[in-house]
Amino acid sequence: MTVITAILVLLVVALIGWAIAEGKGKTLNYVNNEEEEAVLKQREEQLQQNGYTELNIKDVIRTIATTGYSAV
Repeated sequence: MTVITAILVLLVVALIGWAIAEGKGKTLNYVNNEEEEAVLKQREEQLQQNGYTELNIKDVIRTIATTGYSAV
């Protein structure tokens, strides 16, 4: 009987922890302050000037070595 009780207690504690984590994620929102916004904007401008383009999955597959390694 003690094993079943221990499993139930563990399950209840896990559910309570899960509920707290879900609630915390939904109620607490992070907002960037002015300094962070300025840094993000500056970084974006630098990336635009240097010709940065975001790769999609097809570009990634095309540029990585998917055929393996040849030692010869």
